[in-house]
Amino acid sequence: MLARVYSCAVIGLDGVIVDVEVDTSQGLPGMVIVGLPDTAVQESRERVQSAVKNAGLIYPRKRVTVNLAPASVRKEGPAYDLPIAVGVLAAAEQISQASLEGAMIIGELSLDGSVRHVRGVLPMAAVARAQGFKRLYVPESDASEAALVPDLEVIPVNNLGALFKHLTGEKLIPASAPLAGEDADVTVLTDFREIKGQEHVKRALEVAAAGSHNVLLVGPPGTGKTLLARAMPAILPRMNIDEALDVTRIYSVADQLPSDVPLVRNRPFRAPHHTISHAGLVGGGKIPHPGEVTLAHRGVLFLDEFPEFDARSLEVLRQPMEDKQVTISRASGSLTFPAAFMLVAAMNPCPCGWYGDPIKPCTCSQAMISRYQHKISGPLLDRIDIHLEVSRVDYDKLSDARAGEPSATIRARVQAARDRQARRFTGTTLTCNADMGVGDVRAHCALDAAGQSLMKSAMNQLQMSARGFHRVLKLSRTIADLAGSDVIKVTHLAEALQYRPRRQEG
Repeated sequence: MLARVYSCAVIGLDGVIVDVEVDTSQGLPGMVIVGLPDTAVQESRERVQSAVKNAGLIYPRKRVTVNLAPASVRKEGPAYDLPIAVGVLAAAEQISQASLEGAMIIGELSLDGSVRHVRGVLPMAAVARAQGFKRLYVPESDASEAALVPDLEVIPVNNLGALFKHLTGEKLIPASAPLAGEDADVTVLTDFREIKGQEHVKRALEVAAAGSHNVLLVGPPGTGKTLLARAMPAILPRMNIDEALDVTRIYSVADQLPSDVPLVRNRPFRAPHHTISHAGLVGGGKIPHPGEVTLAHRGVLFLDEFPEFDARSLEVLRQPMEDKQVTISRASGSLTFPAAFMLVAAMNPCPCGWYGDPIKPCTCSQAMISRYQHKISGPLLDRIDIHLEVSRVDYDKLSDARAGEPSATIRARVQAARDRQARRFTGTTLTCNADMGVGDVRAHCALDAAGQSLMKSAMNQLQMSARGFHRVLKLSRTIADLAGSDVIKVTHLAEALQYRPRRQEG
């Protein structure tokens, strides 16, 4: 008897339909799984047999052959346990094939027959709906995540026995209610009102948030660089439902979606340690998985102690910073992950940290300072729009009891600027000023005669590259958006120019 059950694999961030074919024949009892399975899939043999027995069902004493098609797609993980078990029961004629029409099944089995959580449910649900499936059987813990996909009946499965009763009509499992992308309050870890002083840095971070520009904070230890960076998510605009689903899909595949949060509504803030591996930062592995640059998609990637990161890893950041995606190539093929992150980097000016400090003397030689600063290459620095010096805060500001401007007020201005950009880029794939290409800069960042004169002088004095020239114009456009101006004025351009490094980075 041949039975067919549909399941799903996740390749990169996308789902691929897997046809689970189960055939029973005469011979020594046992199960053979073919179709390019990994070790976790091969181990399904023991889990399925024990789960069927402990669920009070009858496991056929025949030779069972399981084919996972297409065989060219590598199958990994335990998500095929439940569809294989259902296929075995259908092949043994304990479940009718008709009850499986239009249905996709995913889930990991415990030995007692209960169904465990699996990763990547959201992209699986999305491909199920796209391919015309009407019902999706998922672990009960993942039902709310799958219910984010509209026009799909999601059946939460607690254990194999309950699913058997549902498919045979003995006791139906009620479907999960569709989950709307409801608004939720933005979680504020650090409010700008708690940060004393550093008004010029706060202003620059507001500009960065308004246009999703990259930032480099340079200053001695203890001046608040990390605190300022951690306050960034609180002033970023709220994600719309499409952005939230985009981020949720990434965290679902990476298995980092909290069990009580089916939809990610807060923008990601990723702060990897400088000892992170190359694959951990940009993604990789034998079967490529998303790295920190992808987990920071639509949010902030904070790299503290910037020069301490592996030089090779930092140079690989150049492509995703420019293209907003990262491509990982392997012998078996290549995968592209989204990486539209906003980089916030922090570093000391020298190894001891006190170079340029007015109070504490630096103990480093000039050669040490130069070597330390040049750990960050010129091409990488050229992709950072805003360079800021963060100086120490004096006693009067630290002891001032008055609270500063709250993050909510700043976020309202940032949101207004993003709304202007959204109207400007209607009908395009652009979402913010930092996404603009050369043609978009030419169309939206025109300068008047005074602005062109200032820009020409700045190009010579700051020795800017062509990339730097366009980045200054994009930054000027963001500053104008914050001011509610349709044109870029000289004052907007002058502010953008003061955020460029004062020396040529080589």
